[in-house]
Amino acid sequence: MKKLESIQFDLSDFKIKIQFHGRKEPLVVHFDTPSRRFHFSVIALIVHEMKKKGQSDYIHIQRHKDVLQRLDQGFSGKHASKNVESMWAKINMAWRHRLPDLETAACFKILDRDQIPPFEKGGKYRYECSDIECDIWANLFSHDENNKWRLKFLSDPAVVDLNAITLSNGHLKGDAAWEAFLDRLTISSGKESAPKKRVTTRRPKWTLALVGVLVVFIATFASWYAFLRQIPQKGGLELPDRPSIAVLPFTNLSDDQQQDYFTDGMVDGIITALSRVPKLFVIASNSTFSYKGKAVKIQEVSEELGVRYVLEGSVAKAGNTVRINAQLIDALTGHHLWAQYYDRNLSDIFAVQNEIIKKIITAMQVELTDGEQIQASAKGTDSLEAYLKHLQALYKIGKFDIENNASAKKLAEEAIALDTNYAMAYRDLALTHRMDVWLGTSKSPKQSMVKCLELLEKATQLDPTYADAYSSIAFSLSMDGKHEKAVATAEYAVELNPNSANAHAILGNTIRFSGRSADAIPEYKKAIRLNPIPPAYYLFGLGHAYCLTGQYEKAIKWCKKAILVAPDSYLPHLTMTVVYSMAGKDKEARAAAAEVLRTNPKYSVFQHEKRATIVGKEEYFKALRKAGLT
Repeated sequence: MKKLESIQFDLSDFKIKIQFHGRKEPLVVHFDTPSRRFHFSVIALIVHEMKKKGQSDYIHIQRHKDVLQRLDQGFSGKHASKNVESMWAKINMAWRHRLPDLETAACFKILDRDQIPPFEKGGKYRYECSDIECDIWANLFSHDENNKWRLKFLSDPAVVDLNAITLSNGHLKGDAAWEAFLDRLTISSGKESAPKKRVTTRRPKWTLALVGVLVVFIATFASWYAFLRQIPQKGGLELPDRPSIAVLPFTNLSDDQQQDYFTDGMVDGIITALSRVPKLFVIASNSTFSYKGKAVKIQEVSEELGVRYVLEGSVAKAGNTVRINAQLIDALTGHHLWAQYYDRNLSDIFAVQNEIIKKIITAMQVELTDGEQIQASAKGTDSLEAYLKHLQALYKIGKFDIENNASAKKLAEEAIALDTNYAMAYRDLALTHRMDVWLGTSKSPKQSMVKCLELLEKATQLDPTYADAYSSIAFSLSMDGKHEKAVATAEYAVELNPNSANAHAILGNTIRFSGRSADAIPEYKKAIRLNPIPPAYYLFGLGHAYCLTGQYEKAIKWCKKAILVAPDSYLPHLTMTVVYSMAGKDKEARAAAAEVLRTNPKYSVFQHEKRATIVGKEEYFKALRKAGLT
């Protein structure tokens, strides 16, 4: 007897229904977002071609390039691949690593299945699936080891007959269903046209106690919300088209000011969790932490960062107890939408963080699906001690010096020893190895970077949704000259967390390094909008991209901004030298070159050119030499 009765592809709802023998209900896998629907369409294309051949055989996907590009542009939306090479990389990464993993479900969700913590193999949550289900699902995705372009769905004929795999689209079946599926792309001009279905959120049991309070709150709030949302900002940046928030650094009220790492880390965790919610617009911590230690007016923060809501608070930690006070303010009206303080044991810190996150989301009237509720979680480990070591390590890495980096490495290693499945700790350790190279403390820079990449890969294996780790991998690949893979990985990081300013900035970097500067500009702009008080590399990266597209005045403007942010770093001055030189402003170029040598007396064009991997580097170094650098 075959292990499965049937596999049905529902092309109208982007679902795969797998019927096991002896079960009443099928396993239903739903590809529920535009970019996920592209992966569904790739599987469906391969099944369609296999059925045309009449046998379970490999399909050479390069022979279907035009159809795949239509599907990518039609379903992936703003995450559609910029070129065919990026599309191939995206397909291969998904087919080999993401799609076969039923439990973590990075490319889909499983309907009517609970997600439960912890995930023994890594990550934060997993679907509750049997070993048989996981094995059968994983074995459906096969690839030819000798030819990466040949893919097959259903590698074991003992699982199910090819005839039992069907394509349906409403009342249509087989070829007719597939043709209607492709016609849908043409009709919708590249936009998915299925009617949106209202998703009813299954709220956790703990929310029931809040219903009485929330009914009164929402009834009052809803009566004037429609009017308030039209109130224009008085100045500064334009408000986004979705609820927007800045989380200010909480005040550390602990007697020990060394507890700053705990306060800052807790706030950063709240920002990171909120940023995973696509329905929100969340300002990056780099920008909000610029207000640390300053007396600020909420309305001014709102105008400077371009947000409607601002969260502020304080933390007092003493021994094993912690007191947290938080309040959410509507900056347009000055109203306090929600405020609360918590006296808890330190061991309850994860629960407090998640309660604050859920209260914020509720107060901003954002409805989340079950999957989005799970994403909006600040917890990455069950070990409080490992979590605290992670916070300390991250705090020390940010100091950018030899002593703190060595201490951070030790803390990250200790965190991993406490929880070997803690993805964030592996990324912490990876960053310390990369920092060794930057600080000149590595005995073998090449080995340090290899170790860095290994640790980042481990982090993504443990948590396939860890956008920051994928961005870090993309950065390393770009520095190694592997541009196509770097861009594909950076695009995936943005897909995982479109609210991440850093993910957009690194995508901009990888695209610029690959020689496509015009395509990099929008990514830098998105990064700067999400992080309006950005680090210098956002600014001079955008400046260089404008330069390479011949927009020299814009390039000069952004490089000047970068120099204001980091006047003693040689990189903004180096980019400014290139811009002035390529713009024909030789006098200004020589002055900028003098600033390069002031900030880095040992700078050598020869040494830099040897290790540079940017496409088109000849023009870059020609401009530097023209300005007098050697």
